[in-house]
Amino acid sequence: MAQNVRDVSTTEEVTSTRRVIAASSVGTLIEWYDFYIFGTLAKIISEQFFPKDNPTAALLATLATFAAGFVIRPFGALFFGRLGDLIGRKYTFLVTLVIMGGSTFAIGLVPGYKTIGFFAPAIVFLLRLLQGLALGGEYGGAATYVAEHSPVGQRGFWTSFIQTTATLGLFLALGVILIVRQTLGVETFGEWGWRIPFILSIFLVAVSVFIRMRMSESPLFVKMKKEGKTSANPLAESFKQKDNLKMVLIALLGATAGQGVVWYTGQFYALSFLQNACNIEFVQSNMIISIALLIGTPFFIVFGWLSDKIGRKYIMMAGMLIAVIAYRPIYTIMYNDANLKNKVEVVEKKDVKVKNAVKGADSLITTITTKTFTDGTTFKETVKAKFPVNPALKAALPKDKLKPETKKEVTLPDNLRYKMIGLVLIQVIFVTMVYGPIAAFLVEIFPTRIRYTSMSLPYHIGNGVFGGLVPLISTRLVEATRPGPGLPPADPLAGLWYPILIASVSFVIGSLYISNKTNNMDA
Repeated sequence: MAQNVRDVSTTEEVTSTRRVIAASSVGTLIEWYDFYIFGTLAKIISEQFFPKDNPTAALLATLATFAAGFVIRPFGALFFGRLGDLIGRKYTFLVTLVIMGGSTFAIGLVPGYKTIGFFAPAIVFLLRLLQGLALGGEYGGAATYVAEHSPVGQRGFWTSFIQTTATLGLFLALGVILIVRQTLGVETFGEWGWRIPFILSIFLVAVSVFIRMRMSESPLFVKMKKEGKTSANPLAESFKQKDNLKMVLIALLGATAGQGVVWYTGQFYALSFLQNACNIEFVQSNMIISIALLIGTPFFIVFGWLSDKIGRKYIMMAGMLIAVIAYRPIYTIMYNDANLKNKVEVVEKKDVKVKNAVKGADSLITTITTKTFTDGTTFKETVKAKFPVNPALKAALPKDKLKPETKKEVTLPDNLRYKMIGLVLIQVIFVTMVYGPIAAFLVEIFPTRIRYTSMSLPYHIGNGVFGGLVPLISTRLVEATRPGPGLPPADPLAGLWYPILIASVSFVIGSLYISNKTNNMDA
């Protein structure tokens, strides 16, 4: 009879945990979706909200705006982490969801640079900051909430479901963007269709808010509050007490900083590299990333479960070390496979189109060059240039207005596409190794009374600052090797030195100072 009672209790506990996971994951997934559609559409956003005179500067400005959302995340972690430790987990990350959804929806409504000038990037920058603040409070709350509902000895497994939401959010963002783009067509999507993924988020947020309203508070927090043991000042207790501050610094420098750069290199930088360094066509590059993410996502759960068996430290450190060693060889192969200099051309076709070629009017000349290579790779270069027919008008026109707009697209054959998916998938496996166990690791090293605050800050500095700056810093490193305007960079792999350096430092510190013990949470 006693055995039956225990079995029923265990079944109810698992069922309750699954409901908590489902409710928490839906909201967190939507927040990641909201956060990442901005980065996925970086090129289009740079054209919509920044001057087109200098495309490289516009892209860097967009990446800086994208990075601002990451840099502000630690402040959101402090603000909402404090609220979470004072008033509870549930209501705090309900507020973050509303702020995130509202900001994302608003970005889809902001008029472009042509309409309101510099107000456009200024408004988008402000909304991006609000997104970062909201995400700073979301993750810590969701991870804490799930961990405090999880059975002892299974926290790595159950919190790993929350870890999948970041990648699934990116996957959802890529999927929605591709569907809308294919439905509307490339030109329409570039003009206004890009706004649809932003606007759609308001409906997803409404569903998530409804689900979260029905959730109960964390049992550990409720118990602690009834006993009067909540912290009166979570910020002071987290960062002024020497022992706790030491754990915050170890968590940051020995785990989350390295995990952050591995995460963003394996997903965002990989996509940026495919599109900008390899010039792989938009749809194909996004499909490569999407398929790799789809195949690799279950490994978050695999490594989360494994961390319950052998500990969090060994898996995370192994992921960082392998990434450091493997990044340059992997990206060298990616670049060489897409590099046209290594291929033999067999067919070339040119198509010249002229619009408005009437007396006294400007002529829009579009030249499309398509090349086919022996390995099945195709290359398409589209050059658009506007020239006045009237010589006097042409002489009076500023020289920068005569610069042609060039778009290069490489489409890989199936064999190279599959190979590229495999190379990205390897990087996603690195991501799952460092990211799958990290939530359980963080919640277990901090006490319940200050857990939300203490774990949120190192997580969001590691991911938001060290990780979130990967696209911007890596792009700047590559640009620094460019010998001149219009010329290719001397080292297209130079951007990898930043994640390699940060992951190496984290590996050394984590190996020396992180304990491999698990399940050290207080009740």
